[in-house]
Amino acid sequence: MRTLRVLRPRSARRAWGRWQVGHPVAARRVSLAVTGLALVLVVVALLLPNKREQFHLAAFVRIPVEALLGAAVLIALPRRPRVVLAALGGVALGVLTVLNLTDIEFNQYLGRSFDVILDWQLLDDAQSYLADTLGGTVALLAAVAAVLLVVAVLAVMALAVVRVAAFLGRDRSRATRGLLLASAVWMTCSTLNLQVSGIPVASEHTVTMLRYHEQALRSTIRDERAFARTAKADAFGNTPGSQLVPDLRGKDMIFTFIESYGRSAVEDPIMAPGVDRTLDASTQALAKAGFHAKSGWLTSATYGGGSWLGHSTFMSGLWVDNQNRYRTVTSGDHLTLTEAFRKTGAWDTVGIMPGVQKGWPEAKWYGLDKVYNAFQMGYAGPKFSWSTMPDQYALDAFQRLAHGKRHDKPLTSFVILTSSHQPWAPVPQTVGWDRLGDGSVFKGIEAAGTKPQDIITDPTRSREAYGKSIQYSVTVLTQWLQRYGDDNTVLVFLGDHQPIARVSGDHASRDVPVSVVAKDPKVLDKISGWGWTDGLRPAHDAPVW
Repeated sequence: MRTLRVLRPRSARRAWGRWQVGHPVAARRVSLAVTGLALVLVVVALLLPNKREQFHLAAFVRIPVEALLGAAVLIALPRRPRVVLAALGGVALGVLTVLNLTDIEFNQYLGRSFDVILDWQLLDDAQSYLADTLGGTVALLAAVAAVLLVVAVLAVMALAVVRVAAFLGRDRSRATRGLLLASAVWMTCSTLNLQVSGIPVASEHTVTMLRYHEQALRSTIRDERAFARTAKADAFGNTPGSQLVPDLRGKDMIFTFIESYGRSAVEDPIMAPGVDRTLDASTQALAKAGFHAKSGWLTSATYGGGSWLGHSTFMSGLWVDNQNRYRTVTSGDHLTLTEAFRKTGAWDTVGIMPGVQKGWPEAKWYGLDKVYNAFQMGYAGPKFSWSTMPDQYALDAFQRLAHGKRHDKPLTSFVILTSSHQPWAPVPQTVGWDRLGDGSVFKGIEAAGTKPQDIITDPTRSREAYGKSIQYSVTVLTQWLQRYGDDNTVLVFLGDHQPIARVSGDHASRDVPVSVVAKDPKVLDKISGWGWTDGLRPAHDAPVW
């Protein structure tokens, strides 16, 4: 067996050699085609953008200066050092290619580039999301495919650069003349600033990308130190509890986040008509029940995902836009909204967290006396893709386990609603509140709903489904308020971030709607000077904070 393993590659090489001797013209053409393909791969890798919208022909018809510099070094080296350097350079180019491809997906989903220091744990979250959405087998296959793709890119780029290096070293004088000609063309294009579709022909793209990644690394390291100092500067941390939120004493305060509820839901031509009708109808229904609202816009610290960054930013007043900042602030004692109410001694605090499926130490930082996670609400129905339960059930559990119970103090509640989490299929339907039971009523609804794989690659269907999910979440939240709210209930609800670019569009803002709803007119009188819009639908020109 050992002999066979050793001889097979040699036999293949002999067969290839015999074929070359017998077919010299065809062999030469094949060799040139392979070399040409290797050169194309190298040039494409050197010019590869890191954003999807930058993919057009003009981006790839440029002359990369990095190719000229690399060729000059390879031509000058003897054979062995040339091969070693070419292989190492190919691997480095492969790493940069992987980073650019990762940036493309991060920009598409999260509106920012991949952070090589902070974002590794998000890859695990992505696999969990795929498992919840498309099944564990698909998630495992996707993970294996991603690893194989990375290995393949590194190997192919190393082989491609080695192939080009061998071609350059075969006839150094001819290669040198060609390099001088290409360099002259590059310098001419650079001097004259020649462009194709607004893009310079003389490219320094790879140098620019390396500088970009290097600056991002430095920025992450500097930011860690600076934010640690910022988080310690707590304007209200030493304020006595007796002086905190005096005008809200006796009120049941409810801070509610609706997943992915962004400006696009209210203004996009596909989603907005249905969402706006729901907001207007809910405003009218609340008014009949004695509630009134004012709405504006907030700019979220995150986009497309990372909901916990939006939650912690709003609740702390600090700009928590990356995982390191989140770890820093949640491990400290910077005052949060919920903790401020608890600190007075006049409120109890509770968290309703249907998206939490493991330990959640952040509860202490938020100042929550009690937290109900996905397994503590008695839900026996099906998951709706990533969402562990429909929002209607989560709100009913909130009423049953906390808000509806007799208590000596009013509650300050931190409620996370998840039904509008991507991929927005299947979307739950509202059922009679008296029919909710343990959630089994949703089994038929989930089974009959749209499957994630049917819409996940279709932007139009995704936008339509997203709009319906926001309509559902707003409807059940306002229905809950009409059913269970009273004169002392104050509801603050907002989005945590915009949906991904496939739904919100390229270059969408990070704005999310925020509404304050109350029966007591004194509450809304206190914010009358904010310039917010009456009702649940903020005007386009309402203040953005």
